[in-house]
Amino acid sequence: SHEGATAGEISALEEAFRKFAVHGDTRATGKEMHGKNWSKLCKDCNIIDGKNVTTTDVDIVFSKIKGKSVRTITFEQFKEALQELSKKRFKGKSDEEALQEMYKLIEGKGPGLTGVTKTVASPTVSRLTDTSKFTGSHKERFDASGKGKGRAGREDLVDNSGYVSGYKHAGTYDHKVQGNK
Repeated sequence: SHEGATAGEISALEEAFRKFAVHGDTRATGKEMHGKNWSKLCKDCNIIDGKNVTTTDVDIVFSKIKGKSVRTITFEQFKEALQELSKKRFKGKSDEEALQEMYKLIEGKGPGLTGVTKTVASPTVSRLTDTSKFTGSHKERFDASGKGKGRAGREDLVDNSGYVSGYKHAGTYDHKVQGNK
């Protein structure tokens, strides 16, 4: 059924291949795929099931199929790699059936954003970033809504009078010296 696809239309399989091939790589053309994206495709499309097919299997097949000096595989090699893995993934089915099952897992899929880091609201971080609990000079740097004032919040803190910051008796030296005479 897949052999009949005309050159003009790209199969759902090839479309998935291209989506994964360009994933995370701005320079990628979608014509070849790196090992990293190959593993991602195998994970996202449930080819790696942890029983018959593991990440190691996926890496071995990739190394076996790609050329010696290259770091990527083409769509044709990709299909070979799938054929290799389909025998492991769907044991007991004919090669053709196993390959069709394999294609079904991948067709129409794109790289999922699974495992992409999400920001977690941890109580520690929220406590540290709650500006209402700030004291001292830090308190001055945020307005009531907790938004930082930028330089304005710091401007008045620079004291170039020559006295130690926070010294209460600033400007009283002259009085003392004159008072003692």
